Formats: sequence, structure tokens, C-alpha cells
Amino acid sequence: MHNRSRSTLFLMEQVIVILVFAFCAAVCVGVFVNSYLITAESKDKTNALIAMESWAESYKAFSGDLVKTADALGAAHPDKEDALIVYYDKKWRMCDENEAVYCLKIIKKGLTLPILCDIITTKKSGEEIVSFTVAARGGETR
Repeated sequence: MHNRSRSTLFLMEQVIVILVFAFCAAVCVGVFVNSYLITAESKDKTNALIAMESWAESYKAFSGDLVKTADALGAAHPDKEDALIVYYDKKWRMCDENEAVYCLKIIKKGLTLPILCDIITTKKSGEEIVSFTVAARGGETR
């Protein structure tokens, strides 16, 4: 009888140790998943800001002219005079709308000087990644 209680105690101890390790493993997996999601979001924001900076600098260089801005960066001409939409694939290369994962929109806010525009980057689902406003002087282009 004394031997049996020792083996039962040993098995209970092993079960408790396994449960503790399982709990620690679950916490570690949760931390790794969370860090992966944060990293993916950070990459999206970084790549969006790099693309947006190019568009903003071109927009300012061409004094708010969206057609010249699109030509300079190799995008299709805007459908309207006050808006330009550019699509990017998952590696942040310009692509057609049907292959797009990300969407960059340049929307003019008016024609008075300085010419303001909003640059907004979203995921194809519509979730905004980052946005900012740019001012162009207007007048002669460089």
C-alpha cells in the first residue's frame, strides 16, 4: 500500500509539471503571435510611408499637378483632376486594381494656394494604414 501511494504521488507531480509546461508554452505562443502581428503592421506602415513620401515629394515638385505627378512615378493618369488612386501588390510594387493588396489615394482639397491634398494608404479591405496632408505651392513646375 505504501508503494502505491508513492507512485500515485509521483504521477500527480508529473501531471502538474506537464500542466505548468503546457501553460508556459501557451503563453510563449501567444507572445510570438502578438509580436508577429505587430511586426506585420509596422512593415505595412513603413512601406506605406515610403510610398507616400515619394508621391508627396513629386506632388510638391509638380506644384499640385496630378497628371505630371502620375507620369513622373509611372502610374496611370488620374480619372479626375482632383484625385489619383494607385494600387500596390503585397510587395509594394505598383499593380492593377485586381492584383492589389494596398491602395494609395491622393485627393486634392481645393484649388487655392497652397494646393492641399490628403494622401491616404489603405488595405484593399478599406482599413486605413496611414494618412497625411501635403501642401504644394502651385504656379510653375520644376
